[in-house]
Amino acid sequence: QVQLVESGGGLVQAGGSLRLSCAASGRTVSSGTMGWFRQAPGKEREFVAAIGCSTGNTYYADSVKGRFTISRDNAKNTVYLQMNSLKPEDTAVYYCAAHSHGSYYEQESFGSWGQGTQVTVSS
Repeated sequence: QVQLVESGGGLVQAGGSLRLSCAASGRTVSSGTMGWFRQAPGKEREFVAAIGCSTGNTYYADSVKGRFTISRDNAKNTVYLQMNSLKPEDTAVYYCAAHSHGSYYEQESFGSWGQGTQVTVSS
């Protein structure tokens, strides 16, 4: 059974940075694509970033491209999301997810999810 545990969220001022971590068990992060999604209050969960398994190719939502970086540490079996130049509109609960099948951009394609970590960006 795959378990994903996110950490690293918090309160930060606009323009600041945070690094989210997603520690995985029951699955190696290099064996499949891993992704980050977020859900703001009153909005649907949306894709943020993903990292491919074998190639390590990365994929980003347009809204975070150039500001966020997804990476993984195979030795620690952990996926990271480095978030720079944060904006108030980045405020959301951020979820780590393990891909099952289908499009990386769709939450339905991910079969295992963490509990989420809150990111709040103040203006």
